[in-house]
Amino acid sequence: MESQTPRVQAPKPAAVKKEEKISNVRGIRNAFFVIIACAIAAVCIYIFGMGYAGNFEGNDPEGHPINLAGTVYKGGFIVPILMTLLLTVIVLSIERWIALSSAAGKGNTTKFVADIKADLAANNIDGAMKRCKDQKGSVASVVYNTLVKYKEMDANTVLSKEQKLTTLRNEVEEATALEMPSLSQNLPIVATLTTLGTLVGLLGTVMGMIKSFQALASSGSPDSTELSTGISEALVNTAFGISTGAFAVISYNYFTNKIDNLSYAIDEIGFSIVATFAATH
Repeated sequence: MESQTPRVQAPKPAAVKKEEKISNVRGIRNAFFVIIACAIAAVCIYIFGMGYAGNFEGNDPEGHPINLAGTVYKGGFIVPILMTLLLTVIVLSIERWIALSSAAGKGNTTKFVADIKADLAANNIDGAMKRCKDQKGSVASVVYNTLVKYKEMDANTVLSKEQKLTTLRNEVEEATALEMPSLSQNLPIVATLTTLGTLVGLLGTVMGMIKSFQALASSGSPDSTELSTGISEALVNTAFGISTGAFAVISYNYFTNKIDNLSYAIDEIGFSIVATFAATH
């Protein structure tokens, strides 16, 4: 009986592990904890700072305030809510400033884009990639990933020119889509606080005016203490609401403008890379 020799299967080629791309932008991922921390800080400031007995006549928090802190304390329970909103806007604005500063990278972004375009015109792809590593940031990250794909398509002899251009465009879109959410993170919260701060301040104003009219409507002579307390509550909450809304608007527009500039730089340089490949292949 003829013996059968076992068939040895050829080893399968190892799958190439695709490198996972991670955004270089760092920031606070969960703003909920920021809001909680700001709320705790606001309550502590309101109770132990503004509610300190020395801020009132006779060292009595129920008495007439003798300074601004005591006057703010008379704004009522709406004050710590407004302080929470204001502190949240401040903290998230600082966080976005740090994050977008790191996203801008080292040096001037406009000059970086011009230098990359010059390297592309000279077909100095390696020099452009080195420049991206030195500059760092969101624009450099998108450009670097696209240039890696550029070299890969340059060495590819299977795909057609149109397929290579489509691959490059897809790489630009994929790298951009990875960076953009990190750039705009927490800004929707700031935008919400733009309106919410004003509305809560208006609510406090209305409640203060209600107290004032109640004091005027009391039998006999009006209660001057209640009247002044109601007016203080109305004015303090108005001031806090306007301050919160104004600061949130300025912060949101400022950071949105910075993100638009980075997005424009990414679009410009991505188009230049695709155009250079199309012209040289």
